[in-house]
Amino acid sequence: MSEKPLVGILMGSDSDYEIMAEAAKALKEFGIPFEMTVSSAHRSPERTGKYAREARSRGIKALIVGAGAAAHLAGVVAAESTLPVLGVPIDATALNGLDALLSTVQMPAGIPVATFAVGKAGARNAGIFAVQIIASADAGMADKLSDFKKKMAVGVEAKGEALQKRMAQDGL
Repeated sequence: MSEKPLVGILMGSDSDYEIMAEAAKALKEFGIPFEMTVSSAHRSPERTGKYAREARSRGIKALIVGAGAAAHLAGVVAAESTLPVLGVPIDATALNGLDALLSTVQMPAGIPVATFAVGKAGARNAGIFAVQIIASADAGMADKLSDFKKKMAVGVEAKGEALQKRMAQDGL
């Protein structure tokens, strides 16, 4: 996106892109400009700290951070920034994301990380949560969120009606 980014998306490895793209897609749906990069808490700690410290001064309002395995990235970013940090645990090991979930959610007092579900659903929800953060100070964005929720409700109603028709066809 060409506008000044409002949300930063960080991932510990480029192999996390497929999952973190879900956060980007959610932001794009709402017209929220974002930036996305790779930074590692372990392999590039100086890059990670600098990014986190400078994000606010560049106009970033929230940071979405995805990492797998030990998943220290969100915690390191939260330690270095005063922005809201939204953590997305990624399934990257034989532990099916449990290690990343626990690493992301178990922050020490004073270093909050809002932690979402493991994987794509978590990344999408982190994107929508970032929209909600921005909407807290933007009435137009709040209206878009309201419309989004109404469309979801209409979709559920349509699925309920389709289910009733299917059940009738199946004699249930």
